[in-house]
Amino acid sequence: MKLVDLTGTIDPTDRDRLPEPMRGTPIANVFAPRIEYHAPDAAGKDIFCAALGCTHADLPDGEGWGSEVLLEMSSHCGTHVDAPLHSGSLCEGRTSRTIDEIDLNELFLPGIVFDVREYVVPGQAITSEMLDKAQRKAAVDDVHGHAVLIRTGQERFNISDPEYFNYPGMTWESTLHLTERGVRALGTDAIGWDRPFPVMSADFKRTGNKRLLWDAHKAITVKEAFIIQKLVNLASLPASGFQVGLFPLKLARCSAAPARVIGFVPD
Repeated sequence: MKLVDLTGTIDPTDRDRLPEPMRGTPIANVFAPRIEYHAPDAAGKDIFCAALGCTHADLPDGEGWGSEVLLEMSSHCGTHVDAPLHSGSLCEGRTSRTIDEIDLNELFLPGIVFDVREYVVPGQAITSEMLDKAQRKAAVDDVHGHAVLIRTGQERFNISDPEYFNYPGMTWESTLHLTERGVRALGTDAIGWDRPFPVMSADFKRTGNKRLLWDAHKAITVKEAFIIQKLVNLASLPASGFQVGLFPLKLARCSAAPARVIGFVPD
């Protein structure tokens, strides 16, 4: 069994690589937290001494402990799992579940990679037809009970690239095309499941159709599934025949949590 880490690194220095207009806004918390570092030979000494009632002179090796405080970090930071609550307060007519209400057994699933790279256009929709082509290429007939991980090609870019923010995204129709056939988890290597915010906003302003705002996420209110964003290393997975573990932090009453996402690939 080979383990494939599908999780991106959460790095506070990514804030400095965001486009300038985003850095001082709440949206920055989605891309990178602020972290207060307490090294064992620096601030960690003071915390150690305060906790144990000693002085620097008493430290056995002249050091305290290492610790960190995470600041200004969204529950949607880094590779993360969205609970149904993220899409709305109701899901399938019932109160939407929070991330801590999802049983771990629901988050360990057979996986399929849908490689849509040759079909998609940056900033535009991933259509149901594209998904069907990717499914045929993966040679998988039944997607019921699976996690479908969509490889858009966004792994080519990092947070300092303009292309990072202009990704192909899903729609109401293409999301339901998967969930209505029993797909339980929906993953992407893009930073968002829907099309980019500026694209959705422009379409809304042009048409006046409010259903175009965040429509792929809103499709979860009709048919429950779990969305995973900012996946990495999808190229290291086979098209099928593997399991994927989506292991979010158990945050009480939250709509999402950062997760360690792992592919389990047989030898």
